[in-house]
Amino acid sequence: MIRRARIPDARTIHQLLLTYAKEGQLLGRSLAAIYDSIRDFYVYEEDGQILGIGALAICWENLAEVRSLAVVPGQYGKGIGRQIVEKCLYEAKDLGLQKVFALTYQPEFFKKLGFVEIDKAQLPQKVWGDCINCVKFPDCDEFALAINVLDL
Repeated sequence: MIRRARIPDARTIHQLLLTYAKEGQLLGRSLAAIYDSIRDFYVYEEDGQILGIGALAICWENLAEVRSLAVVPGQYGKGIGRQIVEKCLYEAKDLGLQKVFALTYQPEFFKKLGFVEIDKAQLPQKVWGDCINCVKFPDCDEFALAINVLDL
């Protein structure tokens, strides 16, 4: 049900991200940016339809971000998001990363998965590269959470 994203998935990923970007729930990405990072994405697929997406973006030698996590409206509460995050965490551990973080408006979701809230100032400057394109920059109101994947 969860697999690596493929090139034909890019437009669906783009549309799903736009749905939530319009609501201000996550940072939208251009179609070109999705093609550039397609290898970072996982998709949750059921009966040929993508119901959820998420990506693991490596930031540094010991740090990665779970980003662009989105589930198709009406599909909440089925464990889709949880399974995608768990897949990302497994990959991070397999790669030898130490910590994974998320910037989110849904902190309780991530806390249930073992993430703990952190001060955004703990994250390296490199993390904020995408934030410059956000309409909320520099007054970000997202929560920062992190998990040590070595403990998993």
